[in-house]
Amino acid sequence: MVKAESPRALEQPGKMYVKGKYLYVNEIKKGIHIIDNGNPASPKFVTFINIPGNGDIAVRDNILYADSFSDLVSLDITDPAAPKEVGRVKNVFKNGLFDGGGWSLNESVGAINDQNVEWETETITVNCEENVSPGWWWGGIIAFADRAFLSNSSSAAPQSSGSNGQAGSMARFALDRNFLYAVGQSQMHLFNISKPAQPVDFATINLGWGIETIFPYDNKLFIGSATGMFIYDNTNPAEPKQLSMFQHGRACDPVVVHENIAYVTLRTGTACAGAQNQLDLVDVSNPSAPQLIKSYQMENPHGLSVDFPTLFLCEGKHGLKVFDVTDKFTVDRKLLAHFKDMHAYDVISLGKTLLLIGEDGFYQYDSSNPKDLRLLSKIPVGKAI
Repeated sequence: MVKAESPRALEQPGKMYVKGKYLYVNEIKKGIHIIDNGNPASPKFVTFINIPGNGDIAVRDNILYADSFSDLVSLDITDPAAPKEVGRVKNVFKNGLFDGGGWSLNESVGAINDQNVEWETETITVNCEENVSPGWWWGGIIAFADRAFLSNSSSAAPQSSGSNGQAGSMARFALDRNFLYAVGQSQMHLFNISKPAQPVDFATINLGWGIETIFPYDNKLFIGSATGMFIYDNTNPAEPKQLSMFQHGRACDPVVVHENIAYVTLRTGTACAGAQNQLDLVDVSNPSAPQLIKSYQMENPHGLSVDFPTLFLCEGKHGLKVFDVTDKFTVDRKLLAHFKDMHAYDVISLGKTLLLIGEDGFYQYDSSNPKDLRLLSKIPVGKAI
């Protein structure tokens, strides 16, 4: 049921993604808006891609990846006005709603479950040799399996990668070399995208319950969960290896990283049932043993983005806060600005431009002076541009 439709107004915006001059804004569980942002002061809706059950977005070159209930779909967006489905991995997200629903407090979305069982009976004729040692037989199978595994691992090793876009801190999709990573509520799915239009279900890693976000950085994967932050070594992108877990009290938490510091937000008022509203700075210089630097109390922190030394932090209905994080021990005393006239869910810093999304719409700012953000444009909910 994936198809291109006429542009429509924002109704319930969710995740956002940017690549080149185009913005991709998720309409929670309905699809993706493609917006021409060649002129940030005057963005224009190009098309709406109807993708039932969609929650996340990633773009490599001219291929867009999106979840659709239990499936992963790939679309050719060479012509943004006429995107076309070119690939689909069926029934890979087994519960039919890999992200657990949307982020709106008032939203209630049920999962779709599908079971399609086919039974086959086959008779096989074998020639059993009485004098063959069972040990040799099993050894041969194991040796064959080992060779097959090594061959598969070798062929999966990426040689090159295309041009990726940029996601916000709330993303459940991440791209690294020839792989797309999708974190569900308890698992990380690896898709081989060496042939970008035809993703292949490659592997699944069990992470534990309450997984929420993924942030790739410096050959590592930083994964936010309801109880902490996982760090995976991604030197071999076909086989991520867990290095550590930084634990905190139960709370929803996205994470972003700059150099040796991870910035983690924890908030209440969600399905995570947390009791903390704070920003944690974590030393990840030794990724096998992350250490808390300091915690700072916040109002209701959501997504965040770092353009060092500036940290942009979304506070939900309390707006957007801008901090100078040069001194990691005095962040609370270096509040540069607090913009209270919007709902702030997630943010992406693009140097001199800042993208922000919330329940009331999509905002763009000139952020060349972080103390005085200048509004370039706004796409309010309920209005098509």
